[in-house]
Amino acid sequence: MTYDCSNYLDMSNQTQFCEFILLGLSEQPLSQQVLFGLSCSLYLIGCLGNLLTILAIVSDPYLHSPMYFFLSNLSLLDICFTSTTIPKMLLNHLCGHNTISSSACLVQMYFFITFGAADSILLSAMAYDRYLAICCPLHYMTIMSVLRCALLVAVPWILANCISMVHTILMTHLAFCTNKIPHFFCDLNALIKLSCSDTQVNEMLVLVLGGSVVLVPFVFIMASYTPIAVAVWKVPSARGKWKAFSTCGSHLCVVCLFYGTITGVYFNPASIHTTHRDMAATVIYTMVTPMLNPFIYSLRSRDLKSALRKLLSENHFAKCL
Repeated sequence: MTYDCSNYLDMSNQTQFCEFILLGLSEQPLSQQVLFGLSCSLYLIGCLGNLLTILAIVSDPYLHSPMYFFLSNLSLLDICFTSTTIPKMLLNHLCGHNTISSSACLVQMYFFITFGAADSILLSAMAYDRYLAICCPLHYMTIMSVLRCALLVAVPWILANCISMVHTILMTHLAFCTNKIPHFFCDLNALIKLSCSDTQVNEMLVLVLGGSVVLVPFVFIMASYTPIAVAVWKVPSARGKWKAFSTCGSHLCVVCLFYGTITGVYFNPASIHTTHRDMAATVIYTMVTPMLNPFIYSLRSRDLKSALRKLLSENHFAKCL
């Protein structure tokens, strides 16, 4: 018995496809080769950088503090975030096909939203940690107990999975007029645009849930850094100001990169959306930002640079592995 993939068809020519075609970053063969090499390089550098950050933090007892605990979790999220989309794109290019099953597409979308949302919420937890360290230094270690740190890491994962589950369940109820996705992965917005069903609820939830995941953490981050800026300004010595700023500057760089590109793709009016602009912004927050994060943090942290040098010394690195 053969299974008909198009097992759902109504009077509006809406079809439930059993696979989708990912059109990728470009349809030009030469551009595809260049983008493949670039994507592969960014992915490998990002994974290696984040993995080394995690190993350096785990192996150095001096870095067993709340700030580096959050940083190691951010690095883990970045590895998971890029691994959700990039390996599939690279595999499709190597194998000469660009299809993905409908179930795999939903799974990819689910984890992409989960890791992206968790990343956003975790950045606000890191801002709260910096606020306590700079504005309440005497009570910092008391407030940031092991239980509090674990809770601040667990909450992003729980909330992100709940949000992703809502989007995925709603997506299963949509029917599609075409199975060609003008993207290199199963993006939520791209799938909604392909649907012939009524997508008002889906679009509303993208704005409500997506807006909450982006706006609430961003407002919280700004609220945390306002008293930080006041406290740093009051530091009498220039060296003290620079030391306080250096611990926050790297986090602010990551925040600007992450939220700037996310907002550009998902929360701009539809009238100013263009495929090339959205694709460029998506490449930045799916490949470039996770790759830059470990370098931004390590270059601004003397302790982390010292731990990385110690980790990369031959004997210590072999012992860790």
